[in-house]
Amino acid sequence: MKVLVDTCVWSRVLRYKQADKDLTKQLTNLISDGRVVIIGPIIQELLSGISKFQQFEEIKEHLSSFESIPLKKEHFEKAAEFSNICRKKGIQGSTTDFLICAVSFLENLLIFTVDKDFTKYQKNLPIRTFE
Repeated sequence: MKVLVDTCVWSRVLRYKQADKDLTKQLTNLISDGRVVIIGPIIQELLSGISKFQQFEEIKEHLSSFESIPLKKEHFEKAAEFSNICRKKGIQGSTTDFLICAVSFLENLLIFTVDKDFTKYQKNLPIRTFE
């Protein structure tokens, strides 16, 4: 099954001075198996704030080798629906988080994240995370 890798995982592997070894190993295994997919908003989040042009270009180039899921109207509608469901339960989240949830649900993907908010979403939404 394909895996949608969240910004926080990419960031800990590609942007931190000392990469998280466990995450790096897990991500490397997923890449080797050809299971990694990405979406535009994750690319944007990851590249935003990189002040060094060379680092920006290297990460952009690295990410371009992964399958990018084209976003459709249905993804955004489902993201809004998921946001509303969670909001009714008192759970707040970012628009990108709910878009990740929507894409993973509609495209039958696992979500690879270390963001604890997804544990809250998972209690209310039909999403699955990569363990």
